[in-house]
Amino acid sequence: MPSDTPPELVDSHCHLDFPDLIGELPDVIARARAAGVTRMVTICTRLKNEPTVRAIAEAHDGVFYAAGTHPMSAAEEPLATVEQLIALSRHPKFVGIGETGLDYHYTADSAEVQKTSLRLHITAAQETGLPLIIHSRAADDDMAAILTEGFREGPYTCVMHCFSSGAALAKAALDLGFYLSMSGIATFPKSQELRDIFAAAPVDRILLETDSPYLAPIPYRGKRNEPAYTAFTAKTGAALYGMSEAEFAAQTTANFDRLFPRAARKAKAA
Repeated sequence: MPSDTPPELVDSHCHLDFPDLIGELPDVIARARAAGVTRMVTICTRLKNEPTVRAIAEAHDGVFYAAGTHPMSAAEEPLATVEQLIALSRHPKFVGIGETGLDYHYTADSAEVQKTSLRLHITAAQETGLPLIIHSRAADDDMAAILTEGFREGPYTCVMHCFSSGAALAKAALDLGFYLSMSGIATFPKSQELRDIFAAAPVDRILLETDSPYLAPIPYRGKRNEPAYTAFTAKTGAALYGMSEAEFAAQTTANFDRLFPRAARKAKAA
């Protein structure tokens, strides 16, 4: 008989410290668990907010965290140092470096400082062995070049968070052994080109995320997103790969465990 229990999912990228979510965290997390989302990675985008994000991870089982300087704020914040990121990485619930990256859509004027910041984060990922978490928008060529250049200097692991770039960047990332993360954007009617890119990628390199409180999937598009809605993106992903929802959930969870060993199911929370 079919089980009424939803398949286990992981929201690999959310922002639980943002005002839209932090005021009702117990309910947000409870709804996530009811939807099968047993683990979440909450992302710190400005290092001055790291204590708040860390406290959220410490207070909730199944919640882990990462920290870095978001490219859109790279010109407003002090540059992170490699030593600073390494020090943060010693916390047992700290599982990734970033998000970092390049965003030329709104902040092309700070491209050079974004590149400098990205390279510092790459070095921290190389030094710590933790995965790099990349934000990339309207910067495909520079992003592919810098990621490839860094990898030649020293291997590291990486996920292209909320992937919505072109096929060439997807190929460059996959060729380096990196992962692509599927967000609610993949559920939008006009995202067929993006769905085709995901469908052409190996299923063992796909992660799921919400990027909540942003980018809610269909049927909640335009509303506040939250980790529970990972299930709707998973449904779209399962259809793309011709898998059952349970099979796709199991595959993406295994992928997450491989990339984020500290947050793997067997790992004990601090």
